[in-house]
Amino acid sequence: QVQLVESGGGLVQAGGSLRLSCAASGRLSSSYVMGWFRQAPGKDRESVGTITWGGVSTLYAASVKGRFTISRDNHKNTVYLQMNSLKPEDTAVYYCAARSVFSSNYDYWGQGTQVTVSA
Repeated sequence: QVQLVESGGGLVQAGGSLRLSCAASGRLSSSYVMGWFRQAPGKDRESVGTITWGGVSTLYAASVKGRFTISRDNHKNTVYLQMNSLKPEDTAVYYCAARSVFSSNYDYWGQGTQVTVSA
């Protein structure tokens, strides 16, 4: 069983930065893909980006590309989401999730962390 716990959310002014962490407990093999998602009030959940657990391949949503960076530290079993040049429209609950590289469904989800960007 895998458990994911996000941290690092908070309130920041527009133009500021935050780094979210996703600590994973349990077995995450190199065949897992980690994803960051967000959900703003009244909106559908959307993908922010992904990173392969064993590799260095990353993908980003167009809305965050160039501002957000996903990285991971396998020794700490932790994935990070560095968010720079934050905008009020980045305000949302951010979730990390894990899925097998052989599946399109995310099997494990964290509880989410709130990010609020003030204008």
